[in-house]
Amino acid sequence: MKTKIASLCLAAVFSILALVTNSSAAEDGFYDKEHIRGFISIGADYRGMRSEFQKYVNNIAFQNIGHMSKAVITDTSGKADTVLAKYYGNYKYSKFDNFYLGLHFIVGAQYKQFLTWVDINFMPYQKSERTAKNYVTTVESRYSEANPQNLAYGLYDVEWFSYGADWMFGWKILGEKSTFNVIPSVGIGFNMINFHLASGFTISNEDRSKYEHVRDRFYSTMAATFTAELELRLEFDQFAVGAYGGIRFVRYSELEIEGFNVDPNPNGTDNVGDTWYGGLRFTWMFLSPWEKKQQDKI
Repeated sequence: MKTKIASLCLAAVFSILALVTNSSAAEDGFYDKEHIRGFISIGADYRGMRSEFQKYVNNIAFQNIGHMSKAVITDTSGKADTVLAKYYGNYKYSKFDNFYLGLHFIVGAQYKQFLTWVDINFMPYQKSERTAKNYVTTVESRYSEANPQNLAYGLYDVEWFSYGADWMFGWKILGEKSTFNVIPSVGIGFNMINFHLASGFTISNEDRSKYEHVRDRFYSTMAATFTAELELRLEFDQFAVGAYGGIRFVRYSELEIEGFNVDPNPNGTDNVGDTWYGGLRFTWMFLSPWEKKQQDKI
């Protein structure tokens, strides 16, 4: 899936470049290359998370998977047996909010009233700091007579962040160069979400014949996206400022940690990453070849 999404993003970039540079399509009358304008934009927005998305983030980020360690059980005859036991404990973190700051860099092209662009989006790290360096765990109940009864394990700051890109298509409803414009758009893309868990847990299969330890690193999963957006824009020659808002639909693949899939549904939620958003965008539009020629005549 990652390969397919990467290919989609490359296709989007190359399509925009082709629109700007391809002379054969222009010669065939598909469009007039002389009237194509490139543009770049930067933007920031408030991203509100759907309740299912907030649950998904907190369920994954704060999952207490437990730790596996060897323990010794001694029976009444004094015979000792070594088993793999799970140790669980409680720790305190602040849960993540249902909003975050979205940041955007855009590169695109305009032909008359039609626009297409690639929106590269990212966000600051969201961090819930540890309240202690270690926490104490207790052996699972079925091995209540095992030794040791308690073990201490280290804690990390819990973090998450995401980034992605959308290939968008829009239309200037009120004309190519209207000072005020309304621009609806839709697009498809991808998003990657990344999690850093609370401790070096042990993750295993059902019978514990295979297990791995969670490392001090981020674990990631990807998703396809669909975005619908509306921008209200004020345009002044080559500079424009726009207020925009929209909805982005995301369905993440299962998160894999050290070869094992992590269950996102302990509290009945799904791999949903939907957001609604509103923000400001600043755009710089380059002159088309035709506009440059007109300026040279002056």
